[in-house]
Amino acid sequence: MDFSLPHSFCFFLLLLLPFSTDGQTYRNITLGSSLTAANDNSSWTSPSGDFAFGFQQIGDDGFLLAIWFNKIPERTIVWSANRNDLVQRGSRVQLTTDGQLVLDDQSGTQIWSTINSGGIAASYAAMLDTGNFVLASQSAANLWQSFEEPTDTMLPTQTLSQGRELIAPYLEKNYSDGRYMFALQPDGNLSLYTTRYPSTVSNFAYWSTQSSIARNGTVINTVFSIQVSMQGFYQRATLDYDGVFRHYVYPKTAASSSRNGDMAWTTSSFVPSNICTAIQGQVGSGACGYNSVCRLGEDQRPRCECPPGYTFVDPNDLRKGCKTNFVSQDCDQPSQGTDGFELEVMPNANWPFNDYEFFGSVSEDWCRQACLSDCYCAVVIFNPAGQCWKKRIPLSNGMIDPDTYGTKALIKVRKGNSTAGSCAKKNDRSTLIITGSVLLGNSVFLNVISLLGIYVFFSRMNRQKAKMILPHNVLPDVNLVSFTYNELETATGGFKEELGSGASGIVYKGLLDNEDTPLVAVKKLYKMIREGEQEFRTEVKVIGRTNHKNLVQLLGFCEEGQQRLLVYEYMSNGSLSNYLFGDSRPNWYQRMQIACGVARGLLYLHEECSSQIIHCDIKPQNILLDDSLNARISDFGLAKLLKTDQTKTITAIRGTKGYVAPEWFKKLPVTTKVDIYSFGILLLELVCCRKKFELDAMEEDQIVLADWAYDCFKEEKLDLLVLEDEEAMEDMRRVESFVMIAIWCIQEDPSLRPGMKKVLQMLEEAVQVPIPPDPASFISSI
Repeated sequence: MDFSLPHSFCFFLLLLLPFSTDGQTYRNITLGSSLTAANDNSSWTSPSGDFAFGFQQIGDDGFLLAIWFNKIPERTIVWSANRNDLVQRGSRVQLTTDGQLVLDDQSGTQIWSTINSGGIAASYAAMLDTGNFVLASQSAANLWQSFEEPTDTMLPTQTLSQGRELIAPYLEKNYSDGRYMFALQPDGNLSLYTTRYPSTVSNFAYWSTQSSIARNGTVINTVFSIQVSMQGFYQRATLDYDGVFRHYVYPKTAASSSRNGDMAWTTSSFVPSNICTAIQGQVGSGACGYNSVCRLGEDQRPRCECPPGYTFVDPNDLRKGCKTNFVSQDCDQPSQGTDGFELEVMPNANWPFNDYEFFGSVSEDWCRQACLSDCYCAVVIFNPAGQCWKKRIPLSNGMIDPDTYGTKALIKVRKGNSTAGSCAKKNDRSTLIITGSVLLGNSVFLNVISLLGIYVFFSRMNRQKAKMILPHNVLPDVNLVSFTYNELETATGGFKEELGSGASGIVYKGLLDNEDTPLVAVKKLYKMIREGEQEFRTEVKVIGRTNHKNLVQLLGFCEEGQQRLLVYEYMSNGSLSNYLFGDSRPNWYQRMQIACGVARGLLYLHEECSSQIIHCDIKPQNILLDDSLNARISDFGLAKLLKTDQTKTITAIRGTKGYVAPEWFKKLPVTTKVDIYSFGILLLELVCCRKKFELDAMEEDQIVLADWAYDCFKEEKLDLLVLEDEEAMEDMRRVESFVMIAIWCIQEDPSLRPGMKKVLQMLEEAVQVPIPPDPASFISSI
């Protein structure tokens, strides 16, 4: 089930001014009051009894000082003070006589305390019916409140200040800091991040939503939509241990339950829609651990699985990943590959960031043999297009993705899945004895070699440190590497090798002294005065906040004097334009995959990223292809951002002739539908493997591709579009479907064009494609 934003979630995290306690009924907790960790579960409750503050026993590990839903049998915890440091029986929390809340362990050592606000001592404490625990002054002003120090859960009316965040628990019943964070950025953007566990430093964002900054500096954001009564249901929004932010509801009465299900917590909404595919980054293991895969269950919750021949490192903590349960292939005996190993199939599985070799136009048997004969190859990915990727361990970001159209993972395992026998052990022992003798006999020589190795290692480390480019955040809320102009001039060899050029600048190939991303594409913007600088800042802010597998990743930038440069990841297969209109025609399957990839990228820009983005210049030259021929949308220099309260805008004409929507020329409001139009033209080019205009076409009516395609559709002669393509000719049902989708996209009337979500559903055959009208009918009516 897909929950697109910004309007599908509406649990109001009203990030407003500090919550007013006016009208709240207090059950005052006097100075000197205390609670002791014991089995009696003594607590301080709110006036209605809905919430309680006290000690919760967590298995046999100890006690958590917490706030929980008190009328629910399972006593769901919504806040805790000592999540990383459980205390034992006999520990005590006390509201001291000087107005501080202090937690001491059984030996009297202070574990946690509230921070004295402005030196004013609290006169009393109270557990409110909102779930907020407060320390208040004599004048009822809140000096400290649990709402200001959230852990993993937000409640209705709760505030989230800048600099505060939610940290997911490590496991469902392990409340210590986990691997995910929900944070508020300075511009009001709310995002979900992975963390550099065990620290809570953010890594990269895998989901974000629209926000706006109020004049008083506070942020108002609608994350979830309220679909149930606040009076009839308890509600909470929790960042769960699996990285999914969920809106939960629980009926307060049996009458409410009969309308909404059982007397239990049920999930109303959640983001992201698929955590398995949402988390994709060069750093970290992904949604599950290394060497494992993440599969989305029927309940929309992720499941971590091991590939064939692998077992979990820790069955009690599946996110620690998987390990082989067989002896790996020996590189000293390469013949073992075909004799002692085999490949087991895992459909739709992939580990996107572990490729070390790629082959195109090969058979599955060839791909299998290539992996079996390679001692480094642990997995090989093969798809129906004849593409083959070798991967080595540790495997990261593993996922089961049903949208991969027949792609399969071939997992290398030992035949019979057995470990080495006694002969192998005997040989190993003999080898050990011989090796040991040699080592002892040559210890002086080895010591010299070791010292030399240490010297070389540290020399290289020092050189790397000298060349390392440290992050320098020039633009707010963008975490990118800042390069000097000289560094990029050196990396590009004096801007020698040109990869391409556009309206805003020239792109050069560069080489960084960086093992992770050595090859880069450096875009040098033209020296335009005001508009050029604005274009630069727009592109940096837009791409710096985006994170999607079908977008080109921005790695850094340079803003030095009049120089403006952008540094992107390098796309080895160049632009779609060169690939599509080159000497060799890409096969039909590859073109379908590229079309779906571009659609997914546009869907992200239009509906799923932090601010709705209109690209404004979708064309083959701005679609790049990575090593796996995945489509990556590039060149955001013409991107038009919409603020959260906008759905359309009036702006100067942007884009490239032939791909520009008619409304640009009619002074009509410009919306995301301009990108839909451009995508429609691009889709026709993908189907036909020809450009939008061809003046040397065989017939005059074939010059304009859009007109010719509609004529062929109307006259039921679509085969003319793909005459020289045998694969497409054998799949005319999909050809017709793609052409019909393209015709819907290029409707002159913007209101008739479908949104990108509907376009993607039609491309993936999730919904039926209706018969499109004549695209020019809108023009003839005005």
